Amino acid sequence: MKHHESKLQAQCVKWFRYQYPNIILFSIPNGGLRSYKTAVRMKQEGALSGVPDLFLAHASGQWHGLFIEMKHGSNGLSERQKEIIPKLEASGYKVELCKSFEDFIRVINIYLSLI
Repeated sequence: MKHHESKLQAQCVKWFRYQYPNIILFSIPNGGLRSYKTAVRMKQEGALSGVPDLFLAHASGQWHGLFIEMKHGSNGLSERQKEIIPKLEASGYKVELCKSFEDFIRVINIYLSLI
């Protein structure tokens, strides 16, 4: 399933960068298999499990920025994501779950129209 999420996320990022070349969208690489040594180093550097996959560094409406969690099929939020997301929202960030390319386009276009 993770491979499907990766392909979906890549498709979404490609579309976004074509449509909005002057707005910064970047991934937060918290997932994936890594060596123990690399995982320890990343955690020491600030990697935090549960943080959504993408961040749109652009204020819109009442929000400071937009976090997007990509899922595929019937995959849902992890318990850690369910803990982190309310904290992000309480800090003034919008958080959305996208399960398809169409979801992503809709979320982005609505968020950017809040300006």
